[in-house]
Amino acid sequence: MSGLHDLARAAGLQIDWTDAGGQAQRVTDEALAGVLDALGYRSDSEAAIADAQARIVAERRDQAAAFVSGDVGTGIAIDGVSGEGELILDDGEHRAVSIDGELPAIDRPGYHRLVVGDRTITVAVAPARCFMVGDAAPGRKLWGPAVQIPALRDHRATAFGDFGTLARTAAVFGASGADAIGISPVHALFPADPGRFSPYAPSSRLFLNILLADPAIVGLPAGEEAAPDMIDWAAAIPQRLTHLRTAFEGRTDAIRDAVAAFVAEGGEELVRHARFDALHAHFFADGAYGWQDWPAAFHDPAGEAVVAFAREQSEEVNFYLFCQWLADRSLSEAQKAGKDAGMALGLIADLAVGMDAGGSHAWSRPQDLITGLSIGAPPDLLGPEGQNWGITGFSPGALRRLGFEPFIATIRAALRHAGGIRIDHAMGLQRLWVVPDGKPASEGAYLSYPIDDMLRVLAIESQAAQAIVIGEDLGTVPEGFRPKADARGTLGMRVMPFETEGDRLKSPASYDAQAAAMTGTHDLPTIAGWWRGRDLDLIYDLGRATRKESRAHADAQRARERTGWWDSFTDAGIASGAQPAPDDGGAVVDAALGFVGRTPCAIAIVPMEDVVGLIEQPNLPGTTDEHPNWRRRMPNDTATLLAHDDVAAHVATINEARTA
Repeated sequence: MSGLHDLARAAGLQIDWTDAGGQAQRVTDEALAGVLDALGYRSDSEAAIADAQARIVAERRDQAAAFVSGDVGTGIAIDGVSGEGELILDDGEHRAVSIDGELPAIDRPGYHRLVVGDRTITVAVAPARCFMVGDAAPGRKLWGPAVQIPALRDHRATAFGDFGTLARTAAVFGASGADAIGISPVHALFPADPGRFSPYAPSSRLFLNILLADPAIVGLPAGEEAAPDMIDWAAAIPQRLTHLRTAFEGRTDAIRDAVAAFVAEGGEELVRHARFDALHAHFFADGAYGWQDWPAAFHDPAGEAVVAFAREQSEEVNFYLFCQWLADRSLSEAQKAGKDAGMALGLIADLAVGMDAGGSHAWSRPQDLITGLSIGAPPDLLGPEGQNWGITGFSPGALRRLGFEPFIATIRAALRHAGGIRIDHAMGLQRLWVVPDGKPASEGAYLSYPIDDMLRVLAIESQAAQAIVIGEDLGTVPEGFRPKADARGTLGMRVMPFETEGDRLKSPASYDAQAAAMTGTHDLPTIAGWWRGRDLDLIYDLGRATRKESRAHADAQRARERTGWWDSFTDAGIASGAQPAPDDGGAVVDAALGFVGRTPCAIAIVPMEDVVGLIEQPNLPGTTDEHPNWRRRMPNDTATLLAHDDVAAHVATINEARTA
């Protein structure tokens, strides 16, 4: 059906794609029609297809008339524009310019405005590259742990770690030689719903998870809590909210003034988010999951019903505004603690790939999003049914139409108190697998995104914040993605267990300098757990094995891989002696830390679980209740852990490897 295919391509859908195994795949016509319909383009007749194509042409013309991007020192093509105009730079300087299909080169990065006749065009001019590790620490190779904030402990009795705990952890690691600390996402969740604690399914990426705010930062009471080894979110979240309300009631005049200034700075977007949290708590008590379950009158954030609710429940809205201020202040103190302890970068924020369609962003700014579509992954060898992550994301057309303002605001929010950012599933800058709501992942398709524009925005924001950019480029990487990302100065991820040749590990020297070397991620088994075969226990005990091989076959394969890894460590001059037994992972953890430390990568980021030598991993993808995802805590406070002989030896190993 050529008309359908032409429409799909015009809408940015990829009909043909290559899977993780290198096999060519084609999206069915039925799946294309479903995705197009969700995007608002009917395809059930030739007339509907022609109408949709005409709409796309008009939309792209309007989008091009609103925004263009280019690079410092290079002319910028502006189709259909000629004559005399005025360029207004972002610092207020005015320049007269002559345009003949191209805007003359601009020597200053930023977001400028071009006025030609009655048209105003946003002109985003990017520096050559993002801020780099070498800009922050010339001639040095850095390292830092990656932590799950709720898992952290300190001297206080808390049900889960908060930004105060993070501040103390950053200070301890900074004093121990680390220059960065990668953190789990801190995006706003759903405070009234203790069942939604995954950091990767936020309500909004523009605001913070208030449950991580620390009242003690500003001298307010925090309250003691039960501190079990496994976080009981159902009990812990309501208790934490109770303590935050106590702090709210005890705020001083100075704090009231600080909150007022914060709200004035945050503007209408912040107020709407606070109203959402208050409304969500109100309707959640009656069983409403997301804003779609609220009475229709409350679907419009500017409607009379919402305004009346905010007026009647002003103290409740003020509570959530206070909590956002407190979270922002607490996170700022965590970044300061790391920098004061000598870290070159401090916090490296984690940007989730999308957000919950029932959340604050989707309620307050639905025009930004691909409403009716969920993000996921196509069927492949590891997941024959594909994956539907149950989250939504930005509409590429909306980004162009709005001058990329939603994306700019999201990056700025992540970098507000950070020296770097890790972009989850960074291939989303080029394409995302999108699935119509209610459909299986196999009925999705790849939707293209304006990667060149988005990378330019990243470079502008990275340099403005003096923060590095790491892109998670694992899995099925589209053709052309890595060269574009590399050219713009983003760092890829080189995860040791994936950098293999047969049963052996690739040598440290083979790693890219422009990358972050890692022993693992939060979704992978820890080094000690892998060596012991704990991941195999989980796969087979939970019935998640996707291959037909027996457990005995898997154990035999793991034995060969252990030998390959130990030989690789030995050949690299990092390990010596006999290969340790499967239940003796200490020397293996030390060798792995030294191995990634020896790579030429600009930075090495090591899960705290590997620094400490733990067996269990924080998250097991594809599970909910079967595994205690995002519930495990560290066995002790960070200072005590790092003082332990074995852990101190691990830290010494990576410090030495990074300076070798």
